[in-house]
Amino acid sequence: MNTINLEKELLTVRNKEKNLDFILEEVAEILVENTKSREQIEEKLKSNSSSKENDFNFDLLETDKIFHINHIKKICIDYRLRFLDSKLFKNKIPEEAISKIHALEKAHQTELQGFKVIAPSKAFHLENYDDPILFVPIGNNYYYLIHKWGTEFTTFRKTLVRPFKDMGSFVAFSLIISLFITWILPTSRWSNTIPMASIIVFLFIFKSIIAVTAYYFFMLGKNFNSEIWQRKYYNN
Repeated sequence: MNTINLEKELLTVRNKEKNLDFILEEVAEILVENTKSREQIEEKLKSNSSSKENDFNFDLLETDKIFHINHIKKICIDYRLRFLDSKLFKNKIPEEAISKIHALEKAHQTELQGFKVIAPSKAFHLENYDDPILFVPIGNNYYYLIHKWGTEFTTFRKTLVRPFKDMGSFVAFSLIISLFITWILPTSRWSNTIPMASIIVFLFIFKSIIAVTAYYFFMLGKNFNSEIWQRKYYNN
């Protein structure tokens, strides 16, 4: 039995159908088309878009990549992240994400618009009123996850920003800290001379923590997670 070189067989079949010059020309056209398409995608990621939906083929969508705005909102509030237009994103969108957009557009026979990114505030060019995830809108407040990159967030971040999740969390945090400080202070020694010494000390500490923290927090132009997750301003 004679062995067969599959590469040579392929070359033989190819050469019977088209000449080499024609094939090279065809491949060159494909590469130019792909490069142009990728450049167009990059431009769309950097430009304004008022699009709130895209024309997807529902049968081709992966259900585990479809998220409602409420799901996105909860994650942003819990981890103090922002959900903003991709044009505000500082860093370069990875080539892998561009490839996935290109593949989606080709599969769904459409041009995607209205790209959004989940990332920390510092990852955006925030305007003056003065580990990212790329989404594209499907419609009716649903978004399709295209690509996630960067490092993973830890549970420590969620714990660290929890006091600033909303007003209720901030007050609860201040109460817990005030109770702890009151507990470690020797208030029992003052009970004989000062009635309700523990309560007075607790109220004083609670008021001080609220005042100092709120002053520092708001003077820096900060706000609660529940208020900033979709804001493109750093001081409002």
